[in-house]
Amino acid sequence: QDLSREKTFEDDTITDRKERAKIFGQYDHVRVYGRDYFDKLRRIGFKVDEVAYTAQLPEEDITKYCLAKGEIIPVVYRS
Repeated sequence: QDLSREKTFEDDTITDRKERAKIFGQYDHVRVYGRDYFDKLRRIGFKVDEVAYTAQLPEEDITKYCLAKGEIIPVVYRS
């Protein structure tokens, strides 16, 4: 997730493991979700709660579990 991106970036033509890790943050990923991700879920019929999970945790837990500070977690329900 990259909340600085307005739109999700996806490119499955990048096949080099090092290049994928550099661009997507992990060698086996092909996309980085942008701010549009939550609306995509809503458009296909889900109810989405946007939870700032790390805001509820002590700093030591964020570090201990290698969480992305400021990441917004979508909690999704069927409509």
